[in-house]
Amino acid sequence: MRKQSVVAPGWWDYTTIDDELVADAAKLTVKDLEKLSRPGFKVVMYDTIEDFYLAEALEYIEAWKQSTPANPCGICGPIGPTEQLPLVARLVNAIGLNLGKLDAHFWGMDEWVQDGKAVGTDHPLSFAKCDKELCFNKIQAKLRMPDKNMHFPGGDLDAYSKTYDQFCCKLMQGGQGDTKHWAFNDPVKREGKYEKNPPSPAEFRKLGTRIVDLHPMTVMQNARTSGGGNIALVPTRAATVGPKETWKAEKVSIWQAGCHDNAFGMRLTTLMISKKVPDSAVPMSLLADHPNVQFNFFRPGLGTCKVEMH
Repeated sequence: MRKQSVVAPGWWDYTTIDDELVADAAKLTVKDLEKLSRPGFKVVMYDTIEDFYLAEALEYIEAWKQSTPANPCGICGPIGPTEQLPLVARLVNAIGLNLGKLDAHFWGMDEWVQDGKAVGTDHPLSFAKCDKELCFNKIQAKLRMPDKNMHFPGGDLDAYSKTYDQFCCKLMQGGQGDTKHWAFNDPVKREGKYEKNPPSPAEFRKLGTRIVDLHPMTVMQNARTSGGGNIALVPTRAATVGPKETWKAEKVSIWQAGCHDNAFGMRLTTLMISKKVPDSAVPMSLLADHPNVQFNFFRPGLGTCKVEMH
């Protein structure tokens, strides 16, 4: 029987993995991380925060420029990080990129759920609201994509999932949370058939867009990063894009500035993906089996795993 979580005993998470793997990740230097690229997995470093977020914003532009009415395509983007979003709007306006004419598309990754359904844009933490206010509403009206080209996981989740077959997702961006997730693909509860072991990687990869219960660490993290610490404001459930849709994206690009996950977490998933050690207790590690993944780091944000008392 695997170890019990030291954070939430009723859940699976990275604190249940092998001690030797933990030790190997903790001792990695930044130079070590740079050497973990392999075919299908690329590690990229940025030395300034401006270059980091500009590069992230340019991924939107590069994806949208490939779209045509005959072959509409686009990008799935995260909330967390969000700093790239105003830059995307500025770039679209500056180069006059007509998203409507190109039939470009956008997918939101996830949304909070209350009372069994996704929250509306009147909720203060709404992800769709954030995307629109920080990016799409800042794009000149003549250049915007139509509302029907913006796909958010609210309402009919099956219809949302099917859009990944109707249009080409050139790129799925993401960040990494404390539970080592992308979107809200958190580890599962330690109950039922998963009491002794978490789902196998193959089982987890079959999961599509769905409503999930959030790991306590995820709720606490979002209170810290988005809610000013007010944990009562943060819902405990969310709708999220799943691995099923993620594997339909041509490329997955994860952006880590050191603002969300910590020094150890960023090292752990990089090592597990590089060495092809997928484990659903560390959901991000499942990307070890995706054919085209890129991890992007703000080098100064990587820190160290040395003991420092504060």
